[in-house]
Amino acid sequence: MKKYLVVGNPIEHSFSPKLQNYWLSSNNIKAIYGKLQAYEDDLKELCSSIRNGQLNGLNITVPFKKKIIPHLDVLSGDALRTQSVNTVCLKDGNVTGYNTDIDGFELSVKKLDYDVSNKKIVILGAGGVVPSIIYSLKRMNVKQIYLCNRTKKNAQILNNLFEGLEIIDWGMLPDFDMIINATSLGLKENDKFGIDFLKAGDNKLFFDVIYNPHITDFSKAGNKSGNIIENGLNMFLFQAQKAFSIWHNIEPKIDQDVIKFLES
Repeated sequence: MKKYLVVGNPIEHSFSPKLQNYWLSSNNIKAIYGKLQAYEDDLKELCSSIRNGQLNGLNITVPFKKKIIPHLDVLSGDALRTQSVNTVCLKDGNVTGYNTDIDGFELSVKKLDYDVSNKKIVILGAGGVVPSIIYSLKRMNVKQIYLCNRTKKNAQILNNLFEGLEIIDWGMLPDFDMIINATSLGLKENDKFGIDFLKAGDNKLFFDVIYNPHITDFSKAGNKSGNIIENGLNMFLFQAQKAFSIWHNIEPKIDQDVIKFLES
């Protein structure tokens, strides 16, 4: 039986096993998908397990999307351009890394029927998924991207990877149309940003990459201001759909039955 894992730290919040096993069952694929709280020292062994056939695929989440790269043989074009990997499998004898977060984010924004072209975007965070979001936003022709991270050094690394970013201090809120929480703040119930989002005004899009929990301090703040609120569930679903397609050459359905199952 084929075996797949989602690997991260923390990992308790992940819906990936529930979703992927649902799709495996509904498509009559004999495989099992689990989750592993891992450490950086585990990454080499996990990639070796794919190379020798003990594992068939990995999803990579916080904080390993960049750290996994030295242990891979080949990167897809999107993974190479963003230096971020969230899906791994063996292809043509090579342990290969892919980035499905780009399509996941782009499709979730388009599902909102929200046009980001010529918009000003603030991104909170500079971690593993942020390169994918920046790449996707640039592909959708945004006007300006402001990058705000508590550690400026990490933001500067992304500034070297992508042209035209403006790094701003944590807590600073310039005039913007859309703000994206790409930090891990919100995974724990008492997480606070220390940013007064109410100053942002209204008619903004608050996009939270976190999907579990459904409501976070970030989304509560946006809701109080009468803005559009979107959590990361659709992004999660679309990136997972792309990963499933890479592994099994089948595009699984995303419908209300899937969403109800995840929320049950």
